[in-house]
Amino acid sequence: MPRPDRRTDGSLLSRAAGFVGVSAVAGALVAALCVPVVGGLGLGAEATLSAADTLPAGLLDPQVSQASTLYDADGGVIATVYDRDRTVVPVDRIAPVMKSALVDIEDNRFYQHGAVDLKGIARATGENAVSGGVVQGASTLTQQYVKNVFVERAGDDQAAVRAAQAQTVVRKVLEMKYAMKVEESLTKDQILTNYLNITFFGEQAYGVEAAAQRYFSVHAADLTLPQAALLAGLVQSPTGYDPIVNPKAAKERRDTVLTKMAHYGTISQDQANQAIATPIQLSVTRPQQGCVTAQQGEGFFCDYVRREVLSDPAFGASAEQRAALWKRGGLRIHTTLDPGAQSALQSSVTGHAYAEDQAVAAMSLVQPGSGNIVAMGQSRPYGVGAHQTQINLNVGTAMGGGLGFQPGSTFKPIAAAAALENGIKPAQSYRSPYSMPWPAMKDCSGGKFPAGGEVHNDSPSLVGPYTMGPALADSVNTYFAALESDTGLCEVSRMAGRLGLAQRADGEKLSVVPSMVLGANEQSPLQMAAAYAAFAAGGSYCAPTAISSVTTADGAKLAVPGPRCSQVMGKGTADTIGTMLKGVVEDGTGTKAGLKDRDSAGKTGTTNDDKQVWFVGYTPELSGATVLSNIDKVRSLDGQSIGGTRVAQASGGGLAGPIWRDAVKGALVGTPAESLPSVPLR
Repeated sequence: MPRPDRRTDGSLLSRAAGFVGVSAVAGALVAALCVPVVGGLGLGAEATLSAADTLPAGLLDPQVSQASTLYDADGGVIATVYDRDRTVVPVDRIAPVMKSALVDIEDNRFYQHGAVDLKGIARATGENAVSGGVVQGASTLTQQYVKNVFVERAGDDQAAVRAAQAQTVVRKVLEMKYAMKVEESLTKDQILTNYLNITFFGEQAYGVEAAAQRYFSVHAADLTLPQAALLAGLVQSPTGYDPIVNPKAAKERRDTVLTKMAHYGTISQDQANQAIATPIQLSVTRPQQGCVTAQQGEGFFCDYVRREVLSDPAFGASAEQRAALWKRGGLRIHTTLDPGAQSALQSSVTGHAYAEDQAVAAMSLVQPGSGNIVAMGQSRPYGVGAHQTQINLNVGTAMGGGLGFQPGSTFKPIAAAAALENGIKPAQSYRSPYSMPWPAMKDCSGGKFPAGGEVHNDSPSLVGPYTMGPALADSVNTYFAALESDTGLCEVSRMAGRLGLAQRADGEKLSVVPSMVLGANEQSPLQMAAAYAAFAAGGSYCAPTAISSVTTADGAKLAVPGPRCSQVMGKGTADTIGTMLKGVVEDGTGTKAGLKDRDSAGKTGTTNDDKQVWFVGYTPELSGATVLSNIDKVRSLDGQSIGGTRVAQASGGGLAGPIWRDAVKGALVGTPAESLPSVPLR
């Protein structure tokens, strides 16, 4: 058991000797370590030591890097992520035998001496002088703790790590001064607990809780005597005494710890002998962390959450502050992901497109009226192996995605909404021939696109006249070219901006050109799902959000962004668009996507040469966007084997539509069906 917490001759050093005494001790330490000194310490060193009168932030309450946990909307664990695998535990969750073992092997007089052990330094000096080398150190546990804090703060900066461990006079004296100040503020038990939570035990395990889990698959509170002795022995050389790699050396070191414990009376000799006779019995839990460990395809969503924390000012005013928050970890991040919806989406995308296919299916589902992302996935798993990817095709470049995909005709409802908002009626009729020149149009800066070029429909049989609803159902390109001209390019682009499409997936501004109405600007599935959600929500657009709450390691709740919604069009406009899009799934190009047991609405999209196909649609409860494409976006989908079926001619209705249908149907199991508004199309 740990000795009672007492302050004895440690305060003697600070009271009687002060810094002069420490300097003398440092001289002895220099001799013991055989560090050559030429001349004095120098002005720079003296200035450094003078500055040490102020204790650096973090020594009393070190902000160590811990694991963070991501939870779905039902409280289930999505993944554990960390910069360093560590879980900080309080003193009552560390087995007493673990604390005793560490003290006995590293600093047996820890509870009797102060921050600096004068007897230990004298003993080490003698031992080293006799041997002619450095055979024994003199750092107390408090000094080791100070050093470990600076090593932790150095992170992955190897130069900073070397500086924190350098065997120099200045660093050792600084270490002593800081250790003295630490012991003025913390009890011995507090220092020991902090030490056990910060130190490295090898095998990527930082802190005693992670080490207990790594080597024995138990909590630190449940460590036995042989287990505790092994972990205590690791502190001196986590690599050299690694029981997985070097079991013989590890047992010898463990037995040394047990012998020391018996020598100091912490355990009896019989207990030591019994433990020494016990072979090392490991039950290794390998590191399991990161978005790649998600089991229901949530890896892409997990990565999106990480990037949201790193990019949203709600989590820190600067990129550096946000990165520090994520690296420090210990966060409990509750997200908007619905496990049922995620399971249904993942089953659908992987059932309709296989991981080994050339083509990849990606889909996002959001909740109208809140912007909550309830599911996100794609047919290739998240990872770096064969037929895997870490490119999140559901989002833009800034959030870990690619360059996006041209949405094709799924952009037409956005132009239709702009037209309705600007006084054009659903009954507006255009001649809509199979082929015609693009009408003249003006851009937002007053520049003019003259009439010219050619726009044509997908089939020679698609000829007008058409009104707006049937033109959406049959996806008539020439109708929407005329509608865009009458509405105005600028009005269409402004509506797109209000629906979250002001930027392309690559981060560039929307290209305001006549072909915009046919989906010439690359967008992401998440962007399109959120845009269509506004139609389901009566014209209210909500920016996508993935995080519902965040609690820090010390229990503080961070102020996460709430729903970011705004009314971007009249309810009448949204309901009219919905009425027309219901026609698309009832008797238009999207019939294979329509749901049988509840209202649904949506639009198909197919790009030139059938390189990408889309279906974007919604019910009152969910809005979703599905895209199918080769990652290179160059080859046609025609002729490929997708989901075990050879595709003769790819289309949004035939390929993307069924993925959307099955995902949404599964996601809404058990949810009462609501109706979409229907309005007269006059």
